[in-house]
Amino acid sequence: MFESIKQAWKTGDLRKKLFYTIVIMVVFRIGSLIPVPFLDVYALKGFMGNLSDGGALLAYFDTLSGGAFAQATFFAMSVNPYINSSIIMQLMGVALPSLEALQREGEEGRKKINAITRIVTIFLGVTQGFAYYAFLRYHTFGGVPIVKYTNGFDGVFSAFVIVSVFTAGTALMMWLGERINEKGVGNGVSILMFAGIVSRMPTLITRIFAYIYLAFEDPAHYWMYFILVPICLLVFTGMTWLIVFMNDAERRIPIQYAKRVVGRKLFDGQSSHLPLKIGLAGVMPIIFASSILSVPSMINLFTSPTGWVKTFLDAFSVNGIIYTIIYFVLIIMFAYFYVSISYNPIEISNNLRQGGGAIPGIRPGKPTTEYLSKILSRITLMGALFLAFIAIFPMLFGAFVPMGGLFMSGTSIVILVGVALETVKLVKSQMMMRKYKGFLD
Repeated sequence: MFESIKQAWKTGDLRKKLFYTIVIMVVFRIGSLIPVPFLDVYALKGFMGNLSDGGALLAYFDTLSGGAFAQATFFAMSVNPYINSSIIMQLMGVALPSLEALQREGEEGRKKINAITRIVTIFLGVTQGFAYYAFLRYHTFGGVPIVKYTNGFDGVFSAFVIVSVFTAGTALMMWLGERINEKGVGNGVSILMFAGIVSRMPTLITRIFAYIYLAFEDPAHYWMYFILVPICLLVFTGMTWLIVFMNDAERRIPIQYAKRVVGRKLFDGQSSHLPLKIGLAGVMPIIFASSILSVPSMINLFTSPTGWVKTFLDAFSVNGIIYTIIYFVLIIMFAYFYVSISYNPIEISNNLRQGGGAIPGIRPGKPTTEYLSKILSRITLMGALFLAFIAIFPMLFGAFVPMGGLFMSGTSIVILVGVALETVKLVKSQMMMRKYKGFLD
């Protein structure tokens, strides 16, 4: 990986793209340190550190934002509104014929969908920003209010400024992600999420050394720190290896092309294969499921309900068994949903037939479509079970290991490894294109 990046840095235009991406990531980190006016950062950090109910959910948001959420800085909401907007648009693309028609219009349709996605993002940003403000307005830490002004004209003005800054941060992050897509390397939103997670790594390393230091201070817990810390590191390494292995795993369907006559030349039939990755859906099912299941926890956290409503919402606690079971099921469901809207067996079958290709032993047309559908269903199930296992394993591991805050969430690990691998593959492919271009010239 590092060798590929080193070689890419020696290429002029690729070096510019890499440098542009790094500059955007630096801007993101700078924005994550700019405090929002009218908020007491120290009171907020202390309050967030003492949260129990809903704390795990907010910790997840804080990880994706690179610590900006807990400190209520300019990029506190990160790309969450944009991700939720993209999810809504994909769901509506299946339900609404007008959006489905736009998806089939090619580049022009994609531009229109992106414009609608931006509008929905701003709306969700305002809504989430106001909810975040309303949540902070009624809380204090050590008698110090988190929001400095809450009543009268000053209270209205502070609310307007806080919500506006949160929304502006979301809009700017969306714009930065799009700039990476156009002039940088990799998927912009994924790169920003990657940068946010990586920025939390020093905190994780500090905690590891803190546990080791406690072992010297408290010999009675020697076994806990000197045994469990290596176990955590080994588990993390094993999960990383498993994600890399499954990310590259694929089912290769053999394709046989018939003999063709081009002009006066006869070309013999060729054998090839159609690669279908096990992880066709990537990390999207985890993000979809997390977004859906975050709604009850957010309602419970922001509204402070009572009675049977609170009992019902408490059942969806991030650390609860019901949440884990539903989370597991939703990941599998969204994996099938995402593959169904991204890969069309009928279209693949038609493309094979038009190109003169066929699967050995399978007739073209409907039999090929049914065969591809069956293969897609099987590999999607395998990939979905893998994603679900990666997502819930840290929850189960954390429930039995008394070392809170030491282990990363499964979503974070998948994003880290997946974005790194995809970016390196993209860099390699662009370097390969330049080699062919130079050869043809």
